[in-house]
Amino acid sequence: MADSVLIIDDSEAVRDKIVKTLEPLDLFARFYQAEDGLEGFKKLMASPVDIILCDLEMPRMDGFKFLGMLKTRPEVSDTPVIILTGNEDRELKIKGLDQGACDFLTKPFDPEELVARMKVHLKIKHLQDDLKRTNELLLELSNTDHLTGLFNRRFLIEALDKELQRARRKDGMVSLVMIDLDHFKRINDTHGHMQGDVVLQKVALQMQKELRNYDVAARYGGEEFVAILPDTALKEAYMVADRIRLSIQGMHLAGPMAVERITASLGVAVYPSPHYEDIDGLLRSADEALYQAKARGRNQVVVSDPASMT
Repeated sequence: MADSVLIIDDSEAVRDKIVKTLEPLDLFARFYQAEDGLEGFKKLMASPVDIILCDLEMPRMDGFKFLGMLKTRPEVSDTPVIILTGNEDRELKIKGLDQGACDFLTKPFDPEELVARMKVHLKIKHLQDDLKRTNELLLELSNTDHLTGLFNRRFLIEALDKELQRARRKDGMVSLVMIDLDHFKRINDTHGHMQGDVVLQKVALQMQKELRNYDVAARYGGEEFVAILPDTALKEAYMVADRIRLSIQGMHLAGPMAVERITASLGVAVYPSPHYEDIDGLLRSADEALYQAKARGRNQVVVSDPASMT
């Protein structure tokens, strides 16, 4: 994306000189201007930029107050700010740097110095943006199951811990659905692991279709999946689980797999419960219900405590 700059100065002549200095160099595709910090902050919130040039002494809101406002908004707080000032006071410069400015230019500024400093800080900004994107990608990869695109087991445990803490604070509840595909080993043995992977991917898609956007869907391991349903009682969780079961049962597969009918057994548990008080207990309870679903003939949903559904 093309870079943009915000110039905040109460002098129109200074703003024009900055634009005329930078415009021929094709450093920026967009130039935004403001007469003081308040107007500049409003423009910044409407159109985030890559770098800011800001005067220190302005009416209504000066540069120091602008820097203070910038810190309160995480979405723009990392934007580099170069302070413009006609004041040579060393203490003012130190104060500006302490409050978040990345550099200073003294007015009247030297055009070549302005360009050089803008290039340096743009380069730093681009490097920081690249690093941020890389870190976000690494975080996503560390939380994601590479085959299905669902969250992985590690993220599931972290998310479940947060939901249980929230349920305790707000006297709420959270339900857990554990899903295991029936006779999946036969699929792998008959059609090969590549076809088995296709089945797992399709199950993940069907599962997500039946969940809300704030539910958490994860691959627990092998052919086992888990869904976290915040603010959901056991009865409602059973209904969600049965929708997932029917959705999996209704999947249509192509080629040699077309003859296969994929089904799943599901176990459902809810927190809080008189029978357990932590993540391990909740997972164990859902797993025991899943085992019962298997023992009763598969392709069905079993809840851990049926009495609590009434």
